[in-house]
Amino acid sequence: MNNTSIHHFHIPVMGLAFTIDTPLKVARFGISSVISVMDDELVEKMREFHSGQSGETFVPILAKEDDSRAKRITAYLDLVNHLVNQQTEKLRSLPFEAGNSLAKYFELLPDTSPLKQTYNDMLQLPMGQEKMALQEVLRGKIVAGSIDVNIMSKVDRTNMAKDGTPLPKEFSDALTAFRGYANSTLDSSIIFSAGYNPRLYGYIENFSDFYPDEQGYLKKKIILKVSDYRSAITQGKIFAKKGLWVSEFRIESGLNCGGHAFATDGLLLGPIMEEFKKNKETLTEELFRLCESALQAKAKPTYITRPEIKITVQGGIGTSLENQFLQSYYQADSTGWGSPFLLVPEATNVDEETLQQLATAEQDDYYLSYASPLGIPFNNFRKSSSEKQRLERIAKGRPGSPCYKKMLSSNTEFTTEPICTASREYQNLKINQLKEKNLDVEAYTVEFNAIVEKDCLCEGLGTAALIKSHMPLSHQLKAVTICPGPNLAYFSEVRTLKQMVDHIYGRINLLNPLKRSHMFVNELRLYVTYLENEMKKYTETAHVNQTRHLKTFHANLLHGIEYYKQLIPSIKFESSQKMQEMKEELNTINSYLKSLTQPYSFLCN
Repeated sequence: MNNTSIHHFHIPVMGLAFTIDTPLKVARFGISSVISVMDDELVEKMREFHSGQSGETFVPILAKEDDSRAKRITAYLDLVNHLVNQQTEKLRSLPFEAGNSLAKYFELLPDTSPLKQTYNDMLQLPMGQEKMALQEVLRGKIVAGSIDVNIMSKVDRTNMAKDGTPLPKEFSDALTAFRGYANSTLDSSIIFSAGYNPRLYGYIENFSDFYPDEQGYLKKKIILKVSDYRSAITQGKIFAKKGLWVSEFRIESGLNCGGHAFATDGLLLGPIMEEFKKNKETLTEELFRLCESALQAKAKPTYITRPEIKITVQGGIGTSLENQFLQSYYQADSTGWGSPFLLVPEATNVDEETLQQLATAEQDDYYLSYASPLGIPFNNFRKSSSEKQRLERIAKGRPGSPCYKKMLSSNTEFTTEPICTASREYQNLKINQLKEKNLDVEAYTVEFNAIVEKDCLCEGLGTAALIKSHMPLSHQLKAVTICPGPNLAYFSEVRTLKQMVDHIYGRINLLNPLKRSHMFVNELRLYVTYLENEMKKYTETAHVNQTRHLKTFHANLLHGIEYYKQLIPSIKFESSQKMQEMKEELNTINSYLKSLTQPYSFLCN
């Protein structure tokens, strides 16, 4: 565990809007969080809102201006950085009084924190010079949480000039978003998620903040969100050979997460973390050697001492004991707590209607869908207003969404210019094509539902922040898409920031009465269900690559179960009863998995 962090958890990016200003809510308390900047229109509206709230001058950056997308992102990030610095300075100047933000800063800290112990010692002292001196020491230790930024690497539309010709690659969506961050005043990290993008990774070399200075300091750091160790070392080498250091690998559960779900080949979180634990030193040394050689070849300053690589983990964590185990046994430097913070208005942007729906939701309200136009499974919420809107449009005979922002437009099946599979234009064309097949009712219904399941994420994932801040809605579209992970089913009621942090650190318990298995078992069940659904798609005529994939998936799950059985004695924080239940659950799932292949003889060969 890396004890240099003020807090042992972070708030990951959620949607386009839910964490877009989270640093303004929590950074002054030392809590790090992640902003999405993919929607520059939303970014600009939030800059207008927070400029007005704080009395800062707001000068609009119009869409027609040159490089407006990057400029908008830079301007917003600079504003957030400026306001967080102001908040932190103001907090430092407060008196030590019960109930104020200064007291809250220290009360939120984990009980194991030396800084919190110093604070508690100060409270016991009588008023006098010793107490005042200790208060000044405490003020000097206050640091804000990091204002990090996320970019989905593969969401990288090539933009067009007014004459219809493609703009240079540096004006694509991902590269302009990155440039917006790179040109900002932030001293923080950029998180790349959703896979490898060669032109984006190559573009980073142009920005000096991503190289060490003469003292070996990195102003801007790179974090890679990865699904397994192989992905980490492959992408890490790509960066290292450019002289770029990956400061953190952020491992996320493939299915037990919010938003898009990138299922692994049946590799479970525990075995993945075990591989990182065993190979961290080798990984660090290999990447450092490559990075140093590249820096020398570029005649750039090198590191005075070998920089560290942090390993962090997120997805499905629900209790302080799970949190503690990940940090002690796997030596995770931090854990990500995302979906539970959707119930915390002090931390995230969720409109009141959606907030109450989440607070009273049932387990079946959270499900894995194919609503995303990216063609990637997407964790969805049945009670959302966007789902209601989608069904109403189908009932009216007008499925699909109007497509204004076009961030996910990639389909050229019917058109020369890419369009979005969630758009009304695409769904109308696809349904007309389907009608020409003259299928029976059952087959037609299956294909029809697959077409109309796609929903607009560009608008829906950004709406909540506009509603909550009473800003004009984009194109008058008010439906909210929200994408919590299935783990949120175990949390209910609207909570305060203090309550949620106290839950993470084990000071209180916020879980609802719903029976909850260990996070590793919950993830395993999600993978078994996913495999079962995949197997139903194939018959004896399945392609050799498909059968190989399913066999590998199945074998990896069985291996994961055996790993967890061996791990149980090491999970020392849980009760013996809890561990016995886990062992029984693993045995049950193991038996079910082995029986699962029986109807599919082509998987048994």
